[in-house]
Amino acid sequence: MPRSSSRSSSPAPQTVSVDGRRLQLTNLDKVYYPATGTTKGEVLQYLAQVAPALLPHAAHRPATRKRWPDGVAGQVFFQKNLDASTPSWVPRRSIKHRTSTNDYVLVNDLATLTWLGQTATIEIHVPQWQFGRTGTPLPPDRLVLDLDPGPGAGLAECAEVARLARDVLVGMGLEPFPVTSGSKGIHLYAALTGDAVGATSELTSDHVSAVAKELARHLESEHPDLVVSDMKKSLRAGKVLVDWSQNNGAKTTIAPYSLRGRDHPTVAAPRTWAELDDPDLRHLTYPEVLERLERDGDLLAPLAAGHLAQLEPTPERMATFDHAPSDRLAAYRAKRDPDRTPEPFGPAASGAAGDGDAPTFVIQEHHARRLHWDFRLEHEGVLVSWALPKGEPTDPKQNHLAVQTEDHPLEYGAFEGSIPAGEYGAGEVTIWDAGTYDLEKWREGEVIATLHSERRGSRRLALIRTGGRGGTDENSWLIHRTKQQPGEGERDEHGDHDEHVDDGEAGERGGGPQDGEPDHVAHAAVPAPRPMLATTAPPAALARLDPDDWAFEVKWDGFRAVVEVTADGADDARVRLTSRSGQDLTPTFPELQALAEMVARDDLPLVLDGEIVALDADGRPEFRRLQQRANLTRPRDVEKARRAVRVDLVLFDVLRVAGRSLERRAYTDRRAELERVVAPRRPVHVPAALDGDLDEALETSRLMRLEGVVAKRRGSTYTPGARSRDWLKVKHARTQEVVVVGWRPLHAGTGREDARVAGSLLLAVPDADGTLRYVGKVGTGFREADRRQVVRRLRRVDRAPLDDVPRPEAAHARWAAPERVAEVSYGDWTSDPEHPSPDDPPRLRHAVWRGWRTDKSPADVTVEG
Repeated sequence: MPRSSSRSSSPAPQTVSVDGRRLQLTNLDKVYYPATGTTKGEVLQYLAQVAPALLPHAAHRPATRKRWPDGVAGQVFFQKNLDASTPSWVPRRSIKHRTSTNDYVLVNDLATLTWLGQTATIEIHVPQWQFGRTGTPLPPDRLVLDLDPGPGAGLAECAEVARLARDVLVGMGLEPFPVTSGSKGIHLYAALTGDAVGATSELTSDHVSAVAKELARHLESEHPDLVVSDMKKSLRAGKVLVDWSQNNGAKTTIAPYSLRGRDHPTVAAPRTWAELDDPDLRHLTYPEVLERLERDGDLLAPLAAGHLAQLEPTPERMATFDHAPSDRLAAYRAKRDPDRTPEPFGPAASGAAGDGDAPTFVIQEHHARRLHWDFRLEHEGVLVSWALPKGEPTDPKQNHLAVQTEDHPLEYGAFEGSIPAGEYGAGEVTIWDAGTYDLEKWREGEVIATLHSERRGSRRLALIRTGGRGGTDENSWLIHRTKQQPGEGERDEHGDHDEHVDDGEAGERGGGPQDGEPDHVAHAAVPAPRPMLATTAPPAALARLDPDDWAFEVKWDGFRAVVEVTADGADDARVRLTSRSGQDLTPTFPELQALAEMVARDDLPLVLDGEIVALDADGRPEFRRLQQRANLTRPRDVEKARRAVRVDLVLFDVLRVAGRSLERRAYTDRRAELERVVAPRRPVHVPAALDGDLDEALETSRLMRLEGVVAKRRGSTYTPGARSRDWLKVKHARTQEVVVVGWRPLHAGTGREDARVAGSLLLAVPDADGTLRYVGKVGTGFREADRRQVVRRLRRVDRAPLDDVPRPEAAHARWAAPERVAEVSYGDWTSDPEHPSPDDPPRLRHAVWRGWRTDKSPADVTVEG
């Protein structure tokens, strides 16, 4: 029988301490869920136990609450704004709406979560974006699809649609995570970070909504009997609505792990994809969720981990939409009275600081209660500011404290004068130094910039936040003078300092051996064998891959290399690395000379096949990291890049041992010989094949977040330079190598066009006869520096190198010599790329930039399928 909800027998209020906050808990035996007798005390206990999993998915997001003061059988209150009874320590942020300004709670800690439970908040709803440190809304960091069953449909149909959506999302470079909503349907989340679609500084909620809407319409067109994208109730009978609208910046979704205000205490519960195959799939209650958490941990952890790397707003993003800095100056103005202090209040007038091409900086000597220096960088229409108690450091061995203060208006960069006694910051202010700066990096908690001034010259500084985000010490930073300073390395034609050379840029300024390099780094006279190539597995072939006949290896996301180890004198050996296109990679990756110590001299000369990879902190290959090492040859450039990114060599085949060819021997024999001749240790690896059949191998690689699987016929020989059906590649995400034939400037056709910055790149692939065929453009997936660097890398030509670019996309285009190869991920082709039709030319859909393929030439590019 349900327990009574009578208040007469309620125990006395309890005062508890949660994370150092004192809360009074009342009516703990009050029944919130009559059907199960679940009490308020049990709800609070659940919140305490689930907090480590719930908080990462709700923190720093403005929360909308649904409260049931009399339990779920009573009246519900939908609440956004905090009221006067809210404890002062509850974290909050304000949002200005059309007719009002609301203060929203941020569910950042257990104390706040407990307070919500005490106030009968059962459901917590949050948007797909977070607030940054300064209160500025950050770009969305996740995409969500709400799969909502109509009359006659249920969870089974939602699960079917979820699997269909998953295929599309994975093709876009997004890994979705399913959550049964605890109400009716399923939510699919995908993190918008790293190399993901739209994980650029230009991303807005409108962009994500547009992509989600197109995805929903695509599913509807492909599966009209199952999917609907229109919210009209008359269209939804027996179908699943793919609700894309919750990506709107003003919309919210139930937070993962939140309870629901239903008859039973169900939860928005993360699930595995295997569970979605269960025909008896149902929603979970909170005891089941707690049991799963203890057993499996947070299945959504990868989604939350990406949020930690979310970028703060950048100049490139801010250039894409109107942004008023006035909200950023609210804290500044709240501390000052314009009638009592001569300090400026903004906005900047015409001709004020910040109107030039380069952003400005200023360091002001401030004789306030204590002497300090105020360091300010122009960013997003304001001066982001730090107080330096000991001033700017001059020795790389000594870091100085920097305390971030409120943002200041741009006019403050020219301010000198006296702040009257009794006013905030009272004292004398003089300009100690001022000028412009080159921005290298501006991330959440890290800023790197090179200052330029006539007064004190150029120097490179880094600011690193030491306080935890959202904590009481979040404004604590260190300012560091870097070891590498302007003038100590090469500069490109635009004057950018080249400590962290990106995308092979330094290699373009001078290839070949440099003075002081050993002779063996030059291109050898005898070409290395070309590697054997895999064919994209046709779907019909996958079911026929018998593990008795096929071995399944990891598909590595890196640069393919033929590796030659030869004798060099009486006792030494040397390693030469050659890319698939014949480029000598030896000077670029000197640490891989370590392989010479892992083989016996009796086996030389030795020729191996493998992949050069850059591993992230989790040991997963990350192609973007490898780009930072690409195409470098100067020892100084290589050494700088090595300090930032280390590489590993993965070996998976052997072609010659002691000069004898093994190419005609079976794969299994060659693998056994490879394991015999190499005694690997980092940075060299000889990984074993994956266990099980293809499905198990794919699931293993997916769990390890790898690119996919290569299936190799056990009895096959090695055919150098040939693309063989004895090796089949199966990718989780679809990728395509492309030839870059031009670019469209940022803001092309708007009057704000910037020809130095690429808004999108125009792409092509060669036909069988080598004729270039236009396949679309890519405008997402770029990092901050990419959009300028790609323009510098491309060799401009006067005419289009191909004929079939549609007029709207050719408008405002700058054409490039078709000599650079890149790689994109994509969702699908609009039509059959193998059999193009003049009336329906194939185009890449949802293309996302992955990076340059400096190891390949345009002749290597084929349709991946």
